Amino acid sequence: MVNDMEGLDRLQVYCKAQELAKLIYQLVLPKMPHEEKYNLSSQMRRAAVSIPANIAEGYGRYYYQETIRFCYLARGSLMELSSHLQLAFDQGFLPNEMKSIFDENLTDVHKLIQGYVNYLKRSKRGSYEPRAQSISENLLEYSLNLEDEDF
Repeated sequence: MVNDMEGLDRLQVYCKAQELAKLIYQLVLPKMPHEEKYNLSSQMRRAAVSIPANIAEGYGRYYYQETIRFCYLARGSLMELSSHLQLAFDQGFLPNEMKSIFDENLTDVHKLIQGYVNYLKRSKRGSYEPRAQSISENLLEYSLNLEDEDF
């Protein structure tokens, strides 16, 4: 593997997103009805793996604006996964006892993504690159008790 994977593995947001994807594979997909294999199950699988994949791709760009852009994509996939999970619970495909597990994990990953974005905006690594000012979003207040290096 690429040497930078060691740095990526220390990125808390990436590790937590990987854990969420593993939970989908271990707890959700086996419980989904066979008729949903190529529909809802497939959509959940793609959204779940897209979250850490986008974080990893952004991390590999070495340019804060690109990293932020891929974090936004990861956040979008996270919201997509949340929607799919809600539908699966509403349809009775998944037991309600699992809902709190996923609510907590989705919230944690969302906060970590936003915290990482805020950190990147503050540090502005690669801020002198072309298009450095092209991505903008108001900084949202999130309650995180994490240090910058925890992301």
